[in-house]
Amino acid sequence: MKNHIITGKYSWLLVALIFVLNFGVAQSDYKSAQLIDALVSKNGGYEKLASKKDVQFTYVYDNFDSGRDVSTERHIFNGEHSWGSYKEHKRNVLPDKEGLAIQSLVHGKPSLSLNGMEITDEKALGGTVFLRKVNFYWFTMMYKLEDPGTNYKHLGTEEIDGILYDKVSLTYNADITKKEKNDEYILYFNPKSHLIDLFFFSLPDFGINEPILKMTLDYEVVDGLYISTVRKSFAPNEKGAYQINGTYTFKDITFNNGFKPQDFVLKF
Repeated sequence: MKNHIITGKYSWLLVALIFVLNFGVAQSDYKSAQLIDALVSKNGGYEKLASKKDVQFTYVYDNFDSGRDVSTERHIFNGEHSWGSYKEHKRNVLPDKEGLAIQSLVHGKPSLSLNGMEITDEKALGGTVFLRKVNFYWFTMMYKLEDPGTNYKHLGTEEIDGILYDKVSLTYNADITKKEKNDEYILYFNPKSHLIDLFFFSLPDFGINEPILKMTLDYEVVDGLYISTVRKSFAPNEKGAYQINGTYTFKDITFNNGFKPQDFVLKF
């Protein structure tokens, strides 16, 4: 009877432990886990990235005829605080306005200014939250593959340009991400470099619910880190053929700049 009482008393701990083991960590099959482990061994994982404290870089987001943004990006890895100053913003940030636009996201609170004046429009602030998070994610994606709530499934192999890639599906547990809509990816692992050369992805926030968009990646080693400094996006046309629709470049990358969250807070 005593043992039953102890079990009942602490049963909530067991439930919590099961939740953590099954939902609070990355879930994958054996082959997917091998591929991710090999990539982490190559790039050092998020611990190595976070040891750099913060990063600054120039981000050229070029959607060709659809518009271009050029920003100075600053991100703090611990806490995922983000700041961006746009000297050119014809695509994602106040595209109909002229002047210097600055975004920040500190402790989850967004701020936006144009020529030093505060912008309080709810849609613009919602766009600020989205863009600050997505810009942080695109820079850190290859170091966040073991985040809590990530789920992986090996999908076999596919040969592209003479390389036999392992394909892995990446989905997210909504209970962990707390997002109503989560992106889905199909990652292509290079068997020689152990890096991801390309992936397909969805954009449910924009009505694209299946991973039909394509992104290719070119890497540079910056301060010992593998950074995908050039990404190119492709979308299928009405015949299913893929056409390039954007190039996204990180340059002038510097780590350990000494940024603090309060440095990113906009003052009006």
